[in-house]
Amino acid sequence: MKAISGTNLEQAKSHNRRVVIEAIRTNGPLSRAALARLTALSTQTVSNIVEELEGAELLKAEAPQKAARGQPITPYSINPNGAYSIGLELERDHAVGVLTDLSGHVRARVEKAVDRPTPAEAMPILAGIVDELQRSFPFDRTRLLGAGIAMPGRYAAEGVTSLSPVTLPGWQDYPVARELAELTGVPVLIENDATAAAIGERLYGVARGLSSFVYLFLGGGIGAGMFLDGHLYKGSRNNAGEIGHMIVVPNGLACVCGKRGCLDRYVSLGSAYEYLDLRGPEQHDPETLAALVEQGDSRIDAWAEAAAEPMRQTIDFLELAFDPQTIVLGGSMPPSLLQHLAGQLEPLHAPVNPGAERNLPRMMIGATGRDTAILGAAALPIFSETNPQFDVLQKPLAR
Repeated sequence: MKAISGTNLEQAKSHNRRVVIEAIRTNGPLSRAALARLTALSTQTVSNIVEELEGAELLKAEAPQKAARGQPITPYSINPNGAYSIGLELERDHAVGVLTDLSGHVRARVEKAVDRPTPAEAMPILAGIVDELQRSFPFDRTRLLGAGIAMPGRYAAEGVTSLSPVTLPGWQDYPVARELAELTGVPVLIENDATAAAIGERLYGVARGLSSFVYLFLGGGIGAGMFLDGHLYKGSRNNAGEIGHMIVVPNGLACVCGKRGCLDRYVSLGSAYEYLDLRGPEQHDPETLAALVEQGDSRIDAWAEAAAEPMRQTIDFLELAFDPQTIVLGGSMPPSLLQHLAGQLEPLHAPVNPGAERNLPRMMIGATGRDTAILGAAALPIFSETNPQFDVLQKPLAR
């Protein structure tokens, strides 16, 4: 039998603060009365939390508004200058860093060229980017929540690579988060690119305010980030969303994972390069694909048509398995190619409940474009500090 415990007062207070921030982030400026209605917290509790958050400069009071009856009401909104975060992205040929404010706006950006770097090569570069970002924009350093990094691959709970990404060999079992934190003196969180992108899309993109959606990250491979009933779902071993190795063509093309017919082999950027016979690292550039789309190259049409059915199968599976409000398509694939592929997917396979009313399309294109992963990385410390964490209210007892 699994024992569970309640929560102490401080954990409940922390949870309630996060609930208030989430309500304002999702709905826009809200008065104390509106917050009490939305959160089911008492008016006094909301007032105490709002005063605390305003004192910490995480919330700011807007101009009072006339009410139908009684005194004017004061809405409260997120203060963009209340906190800052750094986002890092490492790919085989580039490392990028951004500094964002609490509303997700990019205040500074740094990019460095790399060539399939090992950890020993990449860590000083990433640490240098963190330092340059902090020096490039004037802000109170005590308001820096931390840094987030998005990389392809799988990561255990402590930021250790549990499976080295194919595009970045040599990272197996490397403690990325710990090593970078020691170099920079800044708290570091790490996620795979699909999960980071899903967080970024929920905070700032088309999934804002949604409780259940699946984000399909189309890049060198394909991964999924999932929010289910308001919770980020990562699975029992932090490997949920590895759908790129789901077999969509039995006995199909050989995959690096050892299976045949995996989704990665038909829909990813790598599959597009191979299908279009683009050879060599110099041609493996998303901008090359974007140029071919712009030129109306018939090979792009052929690839999108071939990729459409595996993608339809994938979307059908995700809808049947998780019943999300929508499927969001995004990633490092050029937006024009992503739109081209999405156009080939209609009509999708019939849903399990075709007569049900929907207030969202079954499939949407992400709002944050090619910067999805790095904005998601920057969102990791913000998400960690502000997203309601229901697990603190009911958690396993230590054995």
